[in-house]
Amino acid sequence: MPGLYSKYIKLVHALGDLVAVTASAVSAYALAKGSLSDFVSSNHAQFILYSVLGWFSCASLLGIYRYFRVARTIRVLLNALKVIFLYVLLVEAALNAFNISYFSRDFLVYHYLLLGGSVLFWRLFVVYALKFLRRRGYNFRKVIIVGYGNTGLELRRFFNLHPEHGYRFIGFFDDKAIGEPNVMGKIADVERFVLENNIDEIYCSPHEMTKEQVVRLLDFTDNNLVRMKIMPEPGDFQYKRLKIDFYDMLPVLILRSIPLDDAINKTLKRAFDIIFSLFVIIFILSWLIPVVALLIKLDSKGPVFFKQERSGIDNRIFNCWKLRSMYVNSHADSLQARRDDERITRIGAFIRRTSIDELPQFFNVLIGNMSVVGPRPHMLKHTEEYALIVDKFMVRHFIKPGITGLSQVRGYRGETKEVYQMRARVKLDIFYLENWSFMLDMKIIFYTVYNMLRGDNNAF
Repeated sequence: MPGLYSKYIKLVHALGDLVAVTASAVSAYALAKGSLSDFVSSNHAQFILYSVLGWFSCASLLGIYRYFRVARTIRVLLNALKVIFLYVLLVEAALNAFNISYFSRDFLVYHYLLLGGSVLFWRLFVVYALKFLRRRGYNFRKVIIVGYGNTGLELRRFFNLHPEHGYRFIGFFDDKAIGEPNVMGKIADVERFVLENNIDEIYCSPHEMTKEQVVRLLDFTDNNLVRMKIMPEPGDFQYKRLKIDFYDMLPVLILRSIPLDDAINKTLKRAFDIIFSLFVIIFILSWLIPVVALLIKLDSKGPVFFKQERSGIDNRIFNCWKLRSMYVNSHADSLQARRDDERITRIGAFIRRTSIDELPQFFNVLIGNMSVVGPRPHMLKHTEEYALIVDKFMVRHFIKPGITGLSQVRGYRGETKEVYQMRARVKLDIFYLENWSFMLDMKIIFYTVYNMLRGDNNAF
């Protein structure tokens, strides 16, 4: 999707700030001392570390990296100035509190001025670079508006007047306005049009639609991984976590706010995945897999590893790896394992009960098509089946699948005989998706290990 790169702008700002803090400290020392010859051996080298920590603490406190695609330049600069001011106060307070005197006043003044100028320049550069690129058709989002009322017309006018925000308006859909300019069809035509034209976002005026039409559209967007935003008069929706954007003075509600859409959150989670998976692979799998592989080969004929196509992020297919726990059979990709399954080997029963069979998925994590924590991936046949009978099942695919997840540590692991069990899984997976935090991942990992050591009745 050409329009979904805006989340990386936060990371661009953060990297620019990191360079600005470091470069301003080094340049300030050169200006104050006239040379950089003693910089590394002096306390000024440590100052960079503390100043970086201080800067990002201030930035996090004030939420400077919250990015809105439609934002006024003056607001961006004011937010940056707030962080600069708080950072200066923090540095001065720390120096006085710890009675630190080896940083000269010249050095500090140069540092503050250079840092402030660099940060403001970088903000302006990024803002105008994005506007320039979007006017020329890059980083755009294809959008349609459902509802040919005053609100929809005003939003269309906004899109046309501000190409720098990167919205490419395609047309309206309304049952009562067929024949009006830019009306592409009726509301019933939206689903087909969106799929055929790769629409990125749908803006909806629910007060101009029936409740049944709104609910159907909500289900369609969730099940097809399309973003939907509600304009005023949202009505009674089952969504609780709403995010509001302002396009000039026009409020727009975003129905599903996903923390992992944020590039900084995504980078933090990916960094943890790489570090954690490398640790497991080097210190555990390096000796455990050869031992288990020997037992598997002695116990039954067939390969050591079992590869299966499963549904990943954005419903993309990937190969999920496990240690083989069953006799080779023709139903592996269609029939879910069940209690007392005759296909499970003797060693297979042990490695399934202890979850050792899942450990090769740390290679999937290292490659990048899985995460340590996330919704469990399903075989393709089950994804197709559950998408038809479980409401909002496809929402789970907005993020990467995981080796373990919230639904697993809450007791929904293993065979799902009844539809209500899968519905409960999906609710927990959506809760995780909408409420992700690094600490939540740590809790899920802790309880996963705890359940492995204690023994899980649902593992078989």
